[in-house]
Amino acid sequence: MNRRTLPLSQLRAFEAAARHRSFKQAAEELAVTPAAISHQVRELEALLGVALFERRIRQVVPTAAAEHLFPVLRRGFDSFAETLEALREQGNSGSVTLSCTPAFASQWLLPRLADFNARHPDIDLRINASEAPLDLSRSASLAIRYGMGPYLGHEAEVLAEDTFALVASPRLALAGYGDLQTVRHIVFDWYSSSLGLPSWQHWCQAVGGTTADLGASLTFSDESHAIQAAIAGQGVALLSLTLVKAELERGVLQVPFGPRLPGLRYQLVRHRRFAGHAELEQVAAWLRGAFAGMASEQSDAAKRGPAHH
Repeated sequence: MNRRTLPLSQLRAFEAAARHRSFKQAAEELAVTPAAISHQVRELEALLGVALFERRIRQVVPTAAAEHLFPVLRRGFDSFAETLEALREQGNSGSVTLSCTPAFASQWLLPRLADFNARHPDIDLRINASEAPLDLSRSASLAIRYGMGPYLGHEAEVLAEDTFALVASPRLALAGYGDLQTVRHIVFDWYSSSLGLPSWQHWCQAVGGTTADLGASLTFSDESHAIQAAIAGQGVALLSLTLVKAELERGVLQVPFGPRLPGLRYQLVRHRRFAGHAELEQVAAWLRGAFAGMASEQSDAAKRGPAHH
């Protein structure tokens, strides 16, 4: 059978009927009548010379021939749909969705958007700030994911290795470990408790103590609120130095003492089907540059050593 004689309408009707195991549900999906589905399936059976379904009362059962044909057709139709969707998204030029957590959006991304807008005024950037991961296969999208991966079916590249430290407002005037009993220690709920991130228990163990050495706790459901509470002098917080870099530079937060603890990775993730998408690549390049610039600044600061006032 050559391509010119492929019975596409009949194959589509058969694929839907085999997937649903129902002429009625296939008809609802394709917006035709069950009789039309039955007619197209019979035409395909006549063309192939084999029965594809056993017709029973209120049920159709695929034959061995149908079970052989169905997965091939399903893969083909799925591939067509994915390719057409990718082309449609590419036709919607200038639009890219960036998925990240609310804390990353407010602390890292928003202060840098002026630079992005100046460099890429023609790109429509949509920020999806949510703890829930975005399905990157449905549109031209990038995600800043915090973790170690892997991300199956996706391409991922490491943007930065994170570090945590005890941070506090200079107004608290903390001189040493013993002062922690006099202030609250701030806690916030991670969207995923399985990430294995640094905790107050880890920090206390690193300095040879326990959480019993800390003052009362102050717990937030959102990381951004925990950061704002630390800035307001409501307590000490164990925070990502990536997210509070600007606050440390402005002097509204400081690392008064204590160790740095390794966090996880900020990774740039995309679905493989959007490789080569022009606007997506430009957003990805800008993110790489912004993270690289931040790393360079941190390296220069480390070489200069601590400032003396």
